[in-house]
Amino acid sequence: MSVKIRLARYGAKKQPTYRVVIAEERTKRDGRIVENVGHYDPRTEPPTVVLNEERTRYWLGVGARPSDAVGVLLRKANISDQYIKVHAARKSRAAVKAEAKPA
Repeated sequence: MSVKIRLARYGAKKQPTYRVVIAEERTKRDGRIVENVGHYDPRTEPPTVVLNEERTRYWLGVGARPSDAVGVLLRKANISDQYIKVHAARKSRAAVKAEAKPA
């Protein structure tokens, strides 16, 4: 069983709120979940993130992989970065063209 930590959308039309859930990788976005570990409301200023830190660390420890969006939320909540894959910053088009031109 491969599990992910991801966002499940709830709330009314055009008023999204999200639950941070543990779910099997193959289930639908709002499908069956294993555990609810928090919620995220992007409509408040600043956006509200509430996480059960103990359970989140437990699931990261047993191999659950966070989605990209949840990885950003975990970094902001200061939950250990060792579990979160960081993507290299993308180069601008100008930098790519400058490297491609022969000197």
